[in-house]
Amino acid sequence: MEREKKMSVFVLFALTVIPLIFTPGPDMLFILSQVIGKDAKAGMLATIGICLGYLVHSVLMALGIAALIVSFPVLFESIRWLGIAYLLFLAASLIKSVFSDNKFIIERKSSSNPIKKGFFTALLNPKGMLIYFAILPQFIDKAGNMVNQGLILSLIFIGLIFVVYGSLSVIFAKVTQKTHID
Repeated sequence: MEREKKMSVFVLFALTVIPLIFTPGPDMLFILSQVIGKDAKAGMLATIGICLGYLVHSVLMALGIAALIVSFPVLFESIRWLGIAYLLFLAASLIKSVFSDNKFIIERKSSSNPIKKGFFTALLNPKGMLIYFAILPQFIDKAGNMVNQGLILSLIFIGLIFVVYGSLSVIFAKVTQKTHID
C-alpha cells in the first residue's frame, strides 16, 4: 500500500511538471536558438547542459540549501535577478549574431559551448528555481526520507526535461531543415 502511494505521488509530480516543461521559457528558447543557429547536435548538447544545471539544483535541495535560500528573500531575489541578467546577456548575444556579417564565425567559435551555456541557463532560470523551491517540496512526505524523495523527484524532473528538450531539438532541426552531418 505504501509503495503504491509513493508511486502515485511520483506520477502526480510528473503530471504536474510536464506542462511547466512544455511552457516556453529560457531553457526552451536557448535550445531553439542553438538548433536554429547550429544544428540538432547543438540542441542536444544544450539539453545536456540544462540537465546538469538542474542537477545542481537537486544537490542544493538535498543538502537543504534551497530551503535556506528561500527563507532569505533578499538572497533569493539576488539569484533571480542574476538569472534574468544572464538570460538578457544570452538574448543580446543571439541578436548580435543574427545581425552580424560574420555570423558563421561567431556561431562556430570554440567559446560558444552549448553545454556550458545550457548549464548556466538552467542554474539561473527563475522558472526552474520555482519548481525546486516551491513545487517539488509539496510532493515530499515529511514522515519519510525527505532527501531520497527529493532526489527521486529531481531525477524524474531532469529525466522528463531530457526527453522533452531532446525531442524538441530533433523536431526544431527537422522544421528548420538543419541536421548535423558528420
